[in-house]
Amino acid sequence: MGNAALDELDCQLRKSGFCVLESVIPAERCGEIRDSLIETVEREHVHYETGRRAAGQRVGFTPSVINHNQAFAEYLADERLLELVRRVLGAHLRVSFTSATINHPGNPRGGWHADWPFNQTNAGHVPAPYPDVVMHLTTLWMLSAFDANNGGTLIVPGSHRSPTNPTADSGPDRDAKIPSEINACGPLGSVLVFDSRLWHATAPNTTNDPRVALVVRYAPWWLNLEVLRPESAERQHMCAESGATENQVPSIRRAAFERLPDRVKPLYRHWIER
Repeated sequence: MGNAALDELDCQLRKSGFCVLESVIPAERCGEIRDSLIETVEREHVHYETGRRAAGQRVGFTPSVINHNQAFAEYLADERLLELVRRVLGAHLRVSFTSATINHPGNPRGGWHADWPFNQTNAGHVPAPYPDVVMHLTTLWMLSAFDANNGGTLIVPGSHRSPTNPTADSGPDRDAKIPSEINACGPLGSVLVFDSRLWHATAPNTTNDPRVALVVRYAPWWLNLEVLRPESAERQHMCAESGATENQVPSIRRAAFERLPDRVKPLYRHWIER
């Protein structure tokens, strides 16, 4: 990908809050990786908010899936993607979340929110009104092609420039439809990249097949991630003092880290189990 193409994606990301980078994972590999993630999530599924094992939900979720499945790992350091992320966050990148999510057929529509650290219900968050600064990028890796029928993530273009989001007490209705909302769509193997402030919501899957995605978030070196680590004292203090809950991102086990491709290891070396 040349500079002109990256310039266009960079411009769209900054202006609209999102862009789609195609062909990050070769289409011919997506089926194999998708099937392996479905198997992993069925085995390791936990509740998104509590982090405890769960069953019977219409949205499958496994945090730190990198500990359990690395079929996708070689693509996490895709040079086109990292160049785009570096343009926004700077040279020294870290992966802050690596989760697998599955929208099963018949899953309900979710509520509008912005991702950590802008979600106002989290123990660790940047209070609204927050400054117009990019602090975190969320990427959704399309192991199923995303469309309006199978639960392509709902987004509100341009909402990343708002100083608040619907998780705030004074924010808009989390469950209301928004006239400018769209489904983020893209072909198999694409990556949806968006500013973590962008308002988005889980979309219903009205097909007969699961919509499978990998969710990877990239952070700059200066963003404190310790509140996400389940064993950290900082997390325990913040949750106890605020009475709020927090995302749980289990540390990467040493054995799992050692299995990563060499060019991917720098993205995870900060999160090795202590």
